[in-house]
Amino acid sequence: MSAIEIRLIDECHKVDIHLPNEPFPLFGRMVPSYTNETWDYTTEPLEPVEEMCFPDENYCYEDMASDHLFIGAYDGEQCVGLAILRDGFFKYMYLYDLKVNREYRRQGVAKALLEKAAAAAKERGFQGLYTQGQDNNLGACLFYVKQGFVIGGLDTKVYQGTPQEGKKDILFYWDF
Repeated sequence: MSAIEIRLIDECHKVDIHLPNEPFPLFGRMVPSYTNETWDYTTEPLEPVEEMCFPDENYCYEDMASDHLFIGAYDGEQCVGLAILRDGFFKYMYLYDLKVNREYRRQGVAKALLEKAAAAAKERGFQGLYTQGQDNNLGACLFYVKQGFVIGGLDTKVYQGTPQEGKKDILFYWDF
């Protein structure tokens, strides 16, 4: 594998925002708790370990370009990772999507995408990033914590009445 280059995706490379989603393991659940104005968490294993794959998005570069940033991770000319950020209405920019092709995971690509996202958000005057992770996607939740994000909230209603019912979204914040 050659060196991975992290760069903004412009209109000439807009097709790269259609990076397909790939499966990831569901091996545990993050269980947040809020006591005395402080968030904490425990983890629970999920057995058997299963895989999940989000449906592919139908992003439209032209519709999103005015208030979104697209950042790609490239191995040569092949886009192997993607971060999409959306302007927030307060001092945090929203990390709308973060994904890395399966064969490039656990090699620092997502971390490099986040570092570029943080630099871009700072340039735009934001004080941090925020995102959300499903409580049963323990790998993603622990990744965000390892990168310096902290829990800032829990949404227990978001999946009611959907095929995802029973899951919760954990809100994560990263101050620069």
